[in-house]
Amino acid sequence: MKLFSPTLLVILILSCGSLYSQKPTYDSLVTAGINQIYSIKFAEAEKTFQLLKKEYPEHPASRFFFAMIDWWRIILSEENEEQDDLFYEKIDETVNFCDEILDNDPNNVDALFFKGGAIGFRGRLNVMRESWFSAADDGREALPLVEHAYELDPTNVDVKLGFGIYNYLAAVIPEKYPIVKPVMIFFPSGDKELGLEQLKEAAATGKYSKYEARYILLTFLYYFENDMQTAEMYAQQLYNSFPNNPVFERWRGRIAARQKDVALTDSIFKNVLSKADKNFEGYNTPMIRREANYYLGFNLKNSGELNSALQYFKKCIEEGKKIEEEGEESGFRINATLYAGTIFQTWGNKTEAKKYYNKVLEMRDFRGSHQSAESYLASMK
Repeated sequence: MKLFSPTLLVILILSCGSLYSQKPTYDSLVTAGINQIYSIKFAEAEKTFQLLKKEYPEHPASRFFFAMIDWWRIILSEENEEQDDLFYEKIDETVNFCDEILDNDPNNVDALFFKGGAIGFRGRLNVMRESWFSAADDGREALPLVEHAYELDPTNVDVKLGFGIYNYLAAVIPEKYPIVKPVMIFFPSGDKELGLEQLKEAAATGKYSKYEARYILLTFLYYFENDMQTAEMYAQQLYNSFPNNPVFERWRGRIAARQKDVALTDSIFKNVLSKADKNFEGYNTPMIRREANYYLGFNLKNSGELNSALQYFKKCIEEGKKIEEEGEESGFRINATLYAGTIFQTWGNKTEAKKYYNKVLEMRDFRGSHQSAESYLASMK
C-alpha cells in the first residue's frame, strides 16, 4: 500500500464517521463495539453491532461498523485481497441505506456522515489496491457530504479528526510530492498547524474519534514531523488502551527503532513474535512476522551477533516470499537479503554473499539497494 497518495489526501478526511448519542444504550453499544474492533475482537464486535441494529434499525451506524470490522481485517493483512469484495458489499449497503434516509431528510446529519465515511473508506481501499480513478471518484463524491454535515453541526469535536487530516495533508503533501500540486487546484487549501491542532483536539476530547486521531497523529509525527517523542506518547496511549492490537504495538516498535532504543525495540518485537506463536488474533501473519524478524535481525547484526542475525533475516525473507509478488518486494525483505549478503561477505564466504547480492539486484530498487549490492559485488572481484 502507498501510504500517502494524492487521492488519499481527500479520502483520509472521511475516516471518521460522526456518531450522535440518542440514548445511553446507543452510546454504550457503539463505544463497546468500537473498542472491540480496536482490540481485534471481531466476533464480539459483530455481536455488539447486531444488537445495535436490532435496537436501532433505522440508524445507519450498525451497517457502517459491520464494514469497519472487515476494514480492520484487511488492515491486518493488506496483501490478502480475499476480504475486499465483502467489504465493498457492506459499504454499498451502508450507502444505499443512507440514501433512503436522505431522500426523505436531506439534512439528516447521521446519514450524511455515515454515507461520507463509507464512501471514504471505499476510497481508501481503492488507494490501497492502486485503483486511482475509482479512489478519485470516491473522494469527489464524499467530500461535499462531509462538508454539509459539518455545516449542520460545527460543534461536534469528532469531526475535527477528518478536517484535521485534510488540513494537514493538503498543506504538507504538495510540498513533499510536487507531482500532486496540479491536482490540489481542485480542492481547498490546507493549513498544517491548524490540522495538527484539530487532530490534537480530537485525540484529547473526541468522544468516538480519539483513538483514530491518536493513530493518525503518530503517523504524521513519524513520517513528516520527525517528532518521535510525541509520536511515542500517542503510540503508548494506544498500546495502553489496546495492548493486543498488532498495528499499534508494531508502531511502538518502529518508533523505538527510529529512536535507536535497541532494548525497547527488541522487547516489543520479541513480544510480537511471541503473540504470533500463540496465535493471538491478527499477529500470526506473514506480514507481522516479516517485520518483527527484520528488526530483531537488524539489531543483532549491529551488535555483532551475526549468526543469530542471519537466522532472523532468513525468516524475514521467507515470510516475505509468502505474500510479495515479483517487483513488489517489501523494504524489509530487500534489506534483509542485502544484510545477509554482508554477513556472508564478512565471513569470507564470497559464493553465498554473491548469491544474496544478485538476489537484491533481481528485486526492485529500494533506497539505493541496487547500488549497494553492485558496490559489494565489485569489492569482491
